[in-house]
Amino acid sequence: MIIAEAGDVVEFKNGLQGRVQKVNKNSVIVDITIMENYRELDLEPLTVVNHKNYTIVAQQA
Repeated sequence: MIIAEAGDVVEFKNGLQGRVQKVNKNSVIVDITIMENYRELDLEPLTVVNHKNYTIVAQQA
């Protein structure tokens, strides 16, 4: 399993995407406000995602 790093963009749960803000032992904290349709989703701006439940879309350069 590849663990994301802060700044990486990850995809999880039915196509939601977000930028990793913090990496914890078993999860990452993800900022989903980078999505174009964020306001339409009516979700909190930050969410916690287990390492098993995301894929890395873009890594920080």
